Amino acid sequence: MPHNLDPRHAVYAGSFDPMTLGHVDIITRGARVFDRLTVGIGINPDKEPLFTPDERVDLMSRVLSKLPNVDVVCFEGLTVDFVREREAAVMLRGVRTVSDIETEFTLTLANRTLEPGIETVFLMASEKFSHISSTLIKQIARMGGDATAASLGEFVPKEVIEPMLAKYRKGSE
Repeated sequence: MPHNLDPRHAVYAGSFDPMTLGHVDIITRGARVFDRLTVGIGINPDKEPLFTPDERVDLMSRVLSKLPNVDVVCFEGLTVDFVREREAAVMLRGVRTVSDIETEFTLTLANRTLEPGIETVFLMASEKFSHISSTLIKQIARMGGDATAASLGEFVPKEVIEPMLAKYRKGSE
């Protein structure tokens, strides 16, 4: 392992658009395992996100404010490069399903080729969150009826509900 990478510092990266209770669960559990945990919000120029990078940082920072060893940062480019720049030795990943494991296996091998000093650690999603995806949540928010806000509370932190619904209301005007 390169001498400047900290084995007690992990990075959990994703688009988090929007962040889910599953993400919060992995972050909370990861923050107990590692001395430092950086949440990296990846910016993919090929995607049209619901929330801007600044909005995602603001929402995640509010939701995670009670975790003193967690910071939230945006990044562009390869995740493995971001992890190295943050001087972390661990890439934290959450897995929900067998198909997630297959995808993560391929990514892990590629990342290990790019930077052998960075290890990937997987946390299994808690059973109650294993079915949650950002795509599902966006569909509920976009197509839901009067009970949408209450329904979304089963999937996303309360701080995310109104900003997300506001985005869809604005889009339908």
